[in-house]
Amino acid sequence: MNPDDFSSDPWAFLRTHTAARIAQGRTGHSLPSHALLDFQLDHARARDAVFSELDLPCLTTELALLHPAVLTLHSQATSRREYLQRPDLGRRLNIQTKFPTAGLTGIRVDLSIVIADGLSAAAVNHHAVPVVSRLVTAVNKLGWSLAPIALVRQGRVAIADEVAHALGADLLVMLIGERPGLSSPDSLGAYLTFRPRPGLTDESRNCVSNIRPEGLPYDFAVQKLMYLLTEMKTRRLSGVGLKDEMDGLPAGG
Repeated sequence: MNPDDFSSDPWAFLRTHTAARIAQGRTGHSLPSHALLDFQLDHARARDAVFSELDLPCLTTELALLHPAVLTLHSQATSRREYLQRPDLGRRLNIQTKFPTAGLTGIRVDLSIVIADGLSAAAVNHHAVPVVSRLVTAVNKLGWSLAPIALVRQGRVAIADEVAHALGADLLVMLIGERPGLSSPDSLGAYLTFRPRPGLTDESRNCVSNIRPEGLPYDFAVQKLMYLLTEMKTRRLSGVGLKDEMDGLPAGG
């Protein structure tokens, strides 16, 4: 093919502002080979993320340095395939991994942090510890009590309500791997709930998504989480009744 047939896209400057597939260029009437290969690679990374697994030894070790009590739990989904085919099983704890009754004192705590693989364990492996580290520091400065940090395998968002309720928490932060995209196979999401309990649905939760260095940076994400948690504690509500009125944007936003 004549090199003159290749032409760059005049919108190429937009790629400095987004990872979206824009300004790919063209070769004749088609995409250039590098753009097609990049697409195939990103698609493969997204598929791999769905089937990735939590690095439990590393996560439990690093989380134990931040908080002395770390629980490892499992949903009712017995395999990754079942987890993907039966979302309902990912929302409930497996009976064999329920909390020991001797550990439940009935004393309420301010905050429960629950971490689950969701649809991208890679997101949790990459980003959960940096977020939890900053979150624990902020919580300690306020003097809030913290329940044992819970790591849940094959978990979906709603399973955190059962965990936090059993731990007697007034507030919940659920960190979970989000559905992978072509430009973000390791995006972490946070779901926040006031007075979590089994049976709650999405309108009871607030969400902060795309937590990762290329998306919402760790520091700003934790500022957002603490703003919402403080508002929940003050107003005693969460979800659609609580609007995000926090001022400011991340650096460069």
